[in-house]
Amino acid sequence: MSYDLWYLFEAYNNSMNTTDPTYVVSHTVKLCSKSKVNIFGAKLIPIFYFTTFILGCLGNGLVLAILFKYEKLQNVTNIFLLNLVLSNLIFASSLPFWGTYHLSEWIFGGFMCKVVSSAYLIGYNSSILFLTLMTFDRYLAVVHAVAAAQSRKKLYAIVASVFVWLFSIAASMKEIILRNVTGNPLDGLLCEETGYSQDTMKHWRLVSLYLQFSLFFLIPLFMVMFCYISITVRILHTRMKEKCRTIKLIFIIIFTFFAFWTPYNIVCLLQAIRLSNTDSDATTCEDGDNLDYSFYVTRNIAYLYCGISPVFYTFVGKKFQSHFKRLIGKHLPCVKRRLSLSSQSTKSTSQRHPHTTNQATAFSLV
Repeated sequence: MSYDLWYLFEAYNNSMNTTDPTYVVSHTVKLCSKSKVNIFGAKLIPIFYFTTFILGCLGNGLVLAILFKYEKLQNVTNIFLLNLVLSNLIFASSLPFWGTYHLSEWIFGGFMCKVVSSAYLIGYNSSILFLTLMTFDRYLAVVHAVAAAQSRKKLYAIVASVFVWLFSIAASMKEIILRNVTGNPLDGLLCEETGYSQDTMKHWRLVSLYLQFSLFFLIPLFMVMFCYISITVRILHTRMKEKCRTIKLIFIIIFTFFAFWTPYNIVCLLQAIRLSNTDSDATTCEDGDNLDYSFYVTRNIAYLYCGISPVFYTFVGKKFQSHFKRLIGKHLPCVKRRLSLSSQSTKSTSQRHPHTTNQATAFSLV
């Protein structure tokens, strides 16, 4: 039995057996086959998910090792960085489950369906918020250095981190409530949102999409741009010798944040608009397929950023570059002498220009 015939048969049975009025519609229902889209997703998603999982574990694990080996976790920035690493590891830990799911079916049971779905969303949302929080903290340290010296305490970092975790958990409650394991003859066991009427599911889907676009993209994007533009203006009025390098670095951070996240969130917004459109003749099946293809590709690009972001945000700073060289030098003695000479050169430069170095360190906090 083809997918279209099975879907039509199920729709007919539901219309005959249910008394729920939400299943009764007065307009023509357009049936679009998703077999090609599903095959495309089944081929693409596992590759991206397992790749992101490996990169995320390696990159975040390396940052975590350097934090515990060379850094003091009492530092405000390091507290935020530690939470960012943990959020990315939580997110990455869910990816092998989803990769396996898209290869076959959901084989992990109902409880793990809820756990993996919520961990997936908690890690994803908290990662974006911690990146934004780190950017704001960097803005305070550079633009409002005097005031920030008094307010940027350990308690401030802990309270802000707890708030981010609680907010991310609250935003993922939809997954805990709605996610359940269902099955059908064609696709086997599915971990999907179910258990409520069609209108209720549509409502929560719209809330989720608009929440994703506004709270987890638009506001963080504006904050990142505002903070780094303010930092750039501040740096332009200083006598930093590496002013051009720092400004280029800021541009790269803004560009990558925008490039990785914007396509996916625009597709989410288009999906929300399409879902809100009650006129079934306004969009064709081809339009829906193109949007689904775009969703698969842009989502995986955005998720890849979650895996590499801690490495990107830390190893652009000279301090973490120095820690990384020390770590490599211990395991590769042949480059130890070269790294030692480089460290002595950097130290002598810092002694000759203490004021300039302090300003540079204020930006390169990580």
